[in-house]
Amino acid sequence: MTSSAGLWPVDPAQPVAVIGGGPAGLMAAEGLSARGHAVTLFEAMPTIGRKFLLAGKSGLNITHAEDYARFRTRFGRAGASLAPALDAFPPQAVRDWTDELGIETFVGTSDRVFPLGLKASPLLRAWRARLEASGVRIRTRHRMVGLDRRGLHLATPEGDLLLRPPAVLLALGGASWPRLGSDASWMPGLETLGVALSPFRPANCGFDVAWSPHFLERFAGAPLKGITATSAAGRLSGECVVSCHGVEGSLVYAHASACRDALEAEGQAELVFDLAPGRSLERLTADLARQPAKASFSTRLRKGAGLEGVKAALLREVTPEAASLSPEGLASRIKHLPVPLLRPRPIDEAISSAGGVRWEGLDERMMVRSVPGLFVAGEMVDWEAPTGGYLLTACLAMGRHAGLGLADWLEEHAPHGSAKQE
Repeated sequence: MTSSAGLWPVDPAQPVAVIGGGPAGLMAAEGLSARGHAVTLFEAMPTIGRKFLLAGKSGLNITHAEDYARFRTRFGRAGASLAPALDAFPPQAVRDWTDELGIETFVGTSDRVFPLGLKASPLLRAWRARLEASGVRIRTRHRMVGLDRRGLHLATPEGDLLLRPPAVLLALGGASWPRLGSDASWMPGLETLGVALSPFRPANCGFDVAWSPHFLERFAGAPLKGITATSAAGRLSGECVVSCHGVEGSLVYAHASACRDALEAEGQAELVFDLAPGRSLERLTADLARQPAKASFSTRLRKGAGLEGVKAALLREVTPEAASLSPEGLASRIKHLPVPLLRPRPIDEAISSAGGVRWEGLDERMMVRSVPGLFVAGEMVDWEAPTGGYLLTACLAMGRHAGLGLADWLEEHAPHGSAKQE
């Protein structure tokens, strides 16, 4: 029989192979199983969903409850490519799906959606139980080490394994969190198959800043709260942290893509902080002007602008001449404090990554155009999104979309090449 994947002679008794036990792979397996196809999911690590569980340690932000029209804009250049998957499985569908698993959700601050218990482990346990009850076989410690004309090569605790399934779906993750399995080690193999790839880059990451030793000694680890930051991504409010390397935290991550791209294109980038977003420039100028000239600079900042601690120190760090500025000049700098960024932090520190399989090499079902029968989903595809539930929702939606697309393809093109559930 001719291989449905165009690589090897298919064994019609073998189930579809899903490689990767993260949210995208698990959702793909669920969709395939629901369509009656036998599925084996292979995971390299000792347990499935490791990055998923890590995300749940601080509260599993599973999706976002903002208006869906706004939600769809959060994926940048990949938005149009992701739209079919997201439209078919939007945030409300994610919440309905968790309800079906017996896990209720609630809307927290900033419209972020969490499971009631905040943890990921109950959801993952319920999900795995449902998958196995539907016939999905899950095999951990099975690492894909090759994909060629002989078949699908796996390294297992019992030795090497060669399979010839009717189709393969890869959900191998990006290049962040390599200790949890997302190490991009699959890239050379796909390049050999002629799959178009973009280099991985950090996303949702911190940045290096050339802090002075004095500033670092006193304020490394200090949070900057109640501020706004502006870049090409727009003006956003929130908080971040002064790190021993530079800046990190949710407010920085929201600007990470724009700042990274500016550094790559122009060799420079900055985040412009407003340290007193609750006061207009005019009011701040007037408040500073009322301070006695004989008062110390720290007193004038505290009483006239409400700045002390790390905020006052950051102003001095970036603007050494701040004490000599006029009230108008000082107010302007407080409202518009540019912090030069040197470089993104390394990709293995990033929450997520950009890069991977390029969209132009995929069809509308997320099948690799050059390798019929080979599907991909999740963070191994070239897209990115901010934190806030967007990443997880897109991984779930992509996995579902690719799994159903694979089922459609098998039923249309390989009617005798896919084992059915018993």
